[in-house]
Amino acid sequence: MSDRLQAPRGTFDVLPEQAALRHGVEQSARRILESAGYRRIETPTFEATELFKRTVGESTDIVQKEMYTFEDGGGRSLTLRPEVTAPIVRSYLEHGMHRLAQPVKLWYLSSCFRYERAQAGRYRQFWQVGAEAIGSDDPSVDAELILLLRELLDEMGVRGAALRLSSLGTAASRARYRDLLQAHLRAHEERLAADVRERIELNPLRAFDSDDAGTREVMQSAPRLIDHLDADDREHFAAVRQLLDGEGIAYDLDGTLVRGLDYYTRTVFEFTSDALGAQSGVGGGGRYDGLAQELGGAPTPGIGWATGVERILLAAEERPVPEPVVDLYVALAEPAARARAFRIAAEARRAGVPAQLELAGRSMKGQMKHAARISARYVAIVSQEGIELKDMESGEHEPVASESAVIATVLRGRHVQ
Repeated sequence: MSDRLQAPRGTFDVLPEQAALRHGVEQSARRILESAGYRRIETPTFEATELFKRTVGESTDIVQKEMYTFEDGGGRSLTLRPEVTAPIVRSYLEHGMHRLAQPVKLWYLSSCFRYERAQAGRYRQFWQVGAEAIGSDDPSVDAELILLLRELLDEMGVRGAALRLSSLGTAASRARYRDLLQAHLRAHEERLAADVRERIELNPLRAFDSDDAGTREVMQSAPRLIDHLDADDREHFAAVRQLLDGEGIAYDLDGTLVRGLDYYTRTVFEFTSDALGAQSGVGGGGRYDGLAQELGGAPTPGIGWATGVERILLAAEERPVPEPVVDLYVALAEPAARARAFRIAAEARRAGVPAQLELAGRSMKGQMKHAARISARYVAIVSQEGIELKDMESGEHEPVASESAVIATVLRGRHVQ
């Protein structure tokens, strides 16, 4: 029996050909978000467990079932981050970002960890691209973030992307609605799933996310929060919709959209893709105007979204994997020329020329085959007597006088292309 170790279930290795596609997501996110004034931030991989209990919600599946929590050597309870918004708001408060021009606009590309059932596009360690705007309750911020996420998904070729949109109102309007929903749930309690019954008092809105057939049937006739917003909430939501309408962004109003985290208020949204099957969510977010206060800060509005890198790539149109550029391959005509060949490759890279050096002891025939395999533009064949440069496109050979002449010829060839 083999004792070879494998990656833990629910995790994966990012192989070189996959890394190139993931890098494309990062490049697109950087260009789209930074052109709109969002700046990169990264927070620690683990945080105090209390951060997530206070913000994500004690009654959520994330806190109750999915967090990777451990005690460190000093007896402190720490958790691998299951999401990134709460850590960013913690950082905003800790580093006095309220003194900056508001809103503070941030974006990230971070790994997250949740113990959930591993399936296609959903892993226990996964990567998210996200954007947060903290310090403004202007409806334009909501619309801008939705527009930017739409642009990213479109650029990545996500198939069948559709936007679901709703509003959860403020804490005050939600509290009034909560009484109505709890009364509805209690009236049909015998038809609800056990976990939904247990959360009627703590978090009745989670019933809208249940997969249980009986619960889903009960929820079809449940009152919708979107129908019970107060005047200010309705006005804010109408302004968001007007801005999206003006940009021609189609959406479905969905009063059952509640998202999976307790800190959301007012605008909530989710993009789905019909390429992902039943688990169709590809990215989404919403406003969290009470989150900073929950962490001990002054009342500070905020809104953000996250989209899974793996979900994007699974839902995207298939793309060719870009091959690395190799302008120069340095071949060895004889082992004694190794030092000279090494020097040519090093100087080429310093000059900005992508260069690879023969490292496997191949024959000259094998080296030329390898140069063709990696699509090298030029091959420098190095011996003690001299250097010969081969143009792999034309097949022409020519002797060159020095190492610097090799690099100059390759650079000229790049400019001609």
